[in-house]
Amino acid sequence: MDKHSILKEYFGYTAFRQGQEAIIDRILSGGDVLGIMPTGAGKSICYQVPAMLLNGMTIVVSPLISLMQDQVRALEEAGIPAACLHSGLSQQAYFTALDEVRAGRIRLLYAAPERLLTDSFLSLTETVPIAMVAVDEAHCLSQWGQDFRPSYLQIADFLRALPRRPVVAAFTATATDTVSEDIKRLLSLEHPLELVTGFDRPNLRWMVEEATPSKKYEALLKILRRNQGKSGIIYCISRRLTEEVCQKLCADGYQAVRYHAGLSPEERAANQDAFLRDDAQIITATNAFGMGIDKSNVSFVVHYNMPRSMEAYYQEAGRAGRDGMPAECTLLFSPQDIRTNELFIDGDSENELLSPEQREIVRKQDRKRLQEMVRYCYCSRTDCLRQYILEYFGEKAPSFCGNCGSCLADSEEIDATIAAQKILSCVYRLAQRGIHGSARLISDILAGKKTKQITENSYDTLTTFNLMHDTAAAQIRHMTEILLARGYLAVHTDEYLSLYLTPRANAVLRGQEAVRMALPKKDLRQTERERLLASMPDFELDNDLFTRLRKLRGHIAAKESMPAYIVFSDATLRDMCIKRPTDEETMLAVSGVGKYKFDKYGEAFLAEIRAFTEESNVKKKAEGGVSA
Repeated sequence: MDKHSILKEYFGYTAFRQGQEAIIDRILSGGDVLGIMPTGAGKSICYQVPAMLLNGMTIVVSPLISLMQDQVRALEEAGIPAACLHSGLSQQAYFTALDEVRAGRIRLLYAAPERLLTDSFLSLTETVPIAMVAVDEAHCLSQWGQDFRPSYLQIADFLRALPRRPVVAAFTATATDTVSEDIKRLLSLEHPLELVTGFDRPNLRWMVEEATPSKKYEALLKILRRNQGKSGIIYCISRRLTEEVCQKLCADGYQAVRYHAGLSPEERAANQDAFLRDDAQIITATNAFGMGIDKSNVSFVVHYNMPRSMEAYYQEAGRAGRDGMPAECTLLFSPQDIRTNELFIDGDSENELLSPEQREIVRKQDRKRLQEMVRYCYCSRTDCLRQYILEYFGEKAPSFCGNCGSCLADSEEIDATIAAQKILSCVYRLAQRGIHGSARLISDILAGKKTKQITENSYDTLTTFNLMHDTAAAQIRHMTEILLARGYLAVHTDEYLSLYLTPRANAVLRGQEAVRMALPKKDLRQTERERLLASMPDFELDNDLFTRLRKLRGHIAAKESMPAYIVFSDATLRDMCIKRPTDEETMLAVSGVGKYKFDKYGEAFLAEIRAFTEESNVKKKAEGGVSA
């Protein structure tokens, strides 16, 4: 067999996605690779296909037991022999897996990094040839990354301990240049093919909605109403909020479950399974949930609070729309989230293996990433969110995407250079007095408000006081936050979230740089904005048939105790609705249906499609229509 026949036979696809074939070719030729591919781009295919062709076994290093189990189950369902070794296995299951490996019947073996240097694992590699080591979630190697795991540093020692160095393939969804260099250095990659497929996910609609803590649940309900009946993840900043939001949703009639590290392993596993099998429509979770979750039909992700980094946000939000269908990613932002994240960063007790100096380096990087996250939230008022995300990860992008909250807003662009100079001057004048004020204080001073804080501290004697009396304080604050998003200002994550000038502000203050802003029109109505946000196209061409196929899939998944998407993804079911296969040949032409899966499930789905078609024809004849 070759790579194309394996892709079709086992995975049911006729063509590779962007970047996959180049990576596979490099691996098959014996070269190392570093693949930086967004969630949903098909990283797993890049090492699973060559694993079927290489002479020897592939070891996949993975950080989570649940991820390993799901990957192995999906491979087994596709007819690919795979196994995993982890602490959650019974003694009998563990030794059975070892026997299968020693007998040469396993093509892919998944293992946590902590297991690699154990005597039993190393002894296994002395008798079983290792063709490739694939490192999933490779950003965990770098202390500059958003999810550094010291246990990942053991991978390099493991590679050196092997009798023969195998091909090494590293994969991650997000990596800055610094993190990429760390991955290559720490794994000693030899002249690797570096492939970045691009971070754009055109099917995702990015949005930021500002809401005070007391109004967030109300905002969440609006999002759920426009995504009625769809599957979604709600990320919360703490265990307490995760519990609270889940409890409210259940009381309001939603099928919701919870997930956080404080629950028992049994409840976490049960709740995750309920979500993966579509028994629960919604899961509320901390960031403990989701790494490697392969559920394809997540239609929306809501961040109830601002995450602490763009990398974490992009990975978590990117769990929506893995099937390529339109999906919505909404962040509910409150300025209070900034301070909460800062407290979490300062109190982070993880990574105890690091020295105090190393932990402080990590904290400084975390604070820097938090500033970038704050800028993203404020730029939603005027700048394209997709552009911000792509440029953060080093890609050029147009300033208008037409599919984010900012681009959908009704606004008009103006020359705001003079207003920007006044705002920056006010920050400067306060700094001369040794004061760093909040955005609210700046706007009140410029608007000429005689508040208690202003009069008691003599801020009304500043030369910038009342300088923008013809502009509403709310508009001034809005413009101030735009300057923050553009990088002319930065925020101290203190109790007051006070502002200070960055070097970039100098050119504006000196008249050397113009500032343009897209500001909301005064007649913008919330109902119109809601209509625009709700205008997500729906491509379920025959909803009745799609519903029946999903129901059949659910019965099969429940019977075999596995997530529904492992049977067939939503994208595959939609393709069935479009192509209406009638036999094995036409069913194998459906995207995502391979020979092994057809032999297991094909006839059941063909029978359902035939029954639906016959019932539709009878109904049409009864109504005097023409049969299909």
